[in-house]
Amino acid sequence: MRTGIWLIGARGSVAVTATVGALALRARLVESTGCVTELPALRAAGLPRWSDLVIGGHDIVATPVVKKAEALAAAGVVPARLVAALADQLAAQEDDLRPLPDGPTQADTATLIADDLAAFRRQHELAHVVVINVSTTEPAPAPHPAHGSLAALRSALATPEPVLPPSALAAYAAFTAGCAYVDFTPSTGARLPALDELSREMGVPYAGNDGKTGETLVKSVLAPMFALRNLHVLTWSGINLLGGGDGANLADPGPNAAKVASKQRVLRDVLGYQPQGTSRIDHVEGIGDFKTAWDLITFAGFLGTGMRVEFTWHGCDSALAAPLVLDLARLTAAAHRAGRRGPLPELAFFFKDPLGAAPSALGEQWAMLTMLATELSTAEQ
Repeated sequence: MRTGIWLIGARGSVAVTATVGALALRARLVESTGCVTELPALRAAGLPRWSDLVIGGHDIVATPVVKKAEALAAAGVVPARLVAALADQLAAQEDDLRPLPDGPTQADTATLIADDLAAFRRQHELAHVVVINVSTTEPAPAPHPAHGSLAALRSALATPEPVLPPSALAAYAAFTAGCAYVDFTPSTGARLPALDELSREMGVPYAGNDGKTGETLVKSVLAPMFALRNLHVLTWSGINLLGGGDGANLADPGPNAAKVASKQRVLRDVLGYQPQGTSRIDHVEGIGDFKTAWDLITFAGFLGTGMRVEFTWHGCDSALAAPLVLDLARLTAAAHRAGRRGPLPELAFFFKDPLGAAPSALGEQWAMLTMLATELSTAEQ
C-alpha cells in the first residue's frame, strides 16, 4: 500500500528527523526503536511497509533538507553517519517539497494546497496520502459563525476575510483532496464542526491533537496510579524548558497558552478534579532541540499524611516525536483503507488532547489502540 506522508512544516526539526528516520528504516540502517507500530500487538494491522512510504510537504522556509539534517546531526539529534549515508536521498526530497501557497482568498489557497496533494499522489501512484501538521503552534482562534457548518464555511472562505487558522485551512484542503489529516500540534486543526462534516462527506479520517512525547506522557502514567490507589493529589506543578524553534514559538503568550491547556487536560480527566498548579513553559535557547521538565507533586495519603513525588524528564523533542509521526501516518492510512471516516479516538495513545470520547490514562488508551489494530487486521483480510 504505497502511502504518502505530506508534512506541513516539512523543513522543520521534527519533519526532517522523521524523514531521516523513514529513509534509514527503509534502508535497514537502524532498528525501529521508538516506533510503536513495530510492537507485536500492532504489527499485523495491515500497515504500510517502510518501503511503501513517500514523504513530501509544504513549508514557508527554504532551508535545504540536507542542510537541516546536518544541523540536527551537529546538535546530537540524529546520527551524523546516517545523514552522510542518506545524503543523496535527502537531497532528492527537494523534488517533493513545495512552498506553502498563498492565494487571494482562503478558498484559493485551499485549492492550491489540494492541487499540490493531488499532484503528489499522481506522481508517486499513491493509494493514500496522510497530511500531518508538524508546524509551529498557533494561538487559539476567535470563534467564527462559519466554523459551525460546512455550507457556511465554504461561503465564508470565498471572501477576503480570513476565516480559518492555518492548521484548519490545511485540514480543509486535505479533506477536499481526499486525504486523511493528523494534527501533531495543539493548534485547531480539524477540531471544528464544519471540518468534521467535510471529512465525513469525503470519506476520510482525521486524528489529533498535540503529540504526547515528554512530561504529559509521564503524567498519563502517574495520574492513574494516584487515582487507583485513592491518593488525593493536592498540587501538581511543572516547569518545562525548551530550546529550538518550538521553544522560541512558545515564548509567544498565545501559542504558550494553547500548549499549556493541552498539557493540563490529562490530570482533570484521569483524577476527576484539577489539582492546584499548572505547567510553565520557558524558552532556553542554549539547550537546542532538547527539553527538560521538572514536576513536583504533593498528595495526601491515609490519615491525611502529606507526601510528595518529584521527577525530571530530559529528552530530545524531535527524536521523541519523529517515530510517532511515522506511526500515525501508517495507522491513519490503514484506517482510511479500512473505510474509517471522521475522528479516530483510538489514536488517543499518541496525543495530549485527543479527539473524540477518548480516555486520558495511557493504559486505557493502549487498549483502544490494540482494538483498532485488530479491526484493521480483520479489514485487511
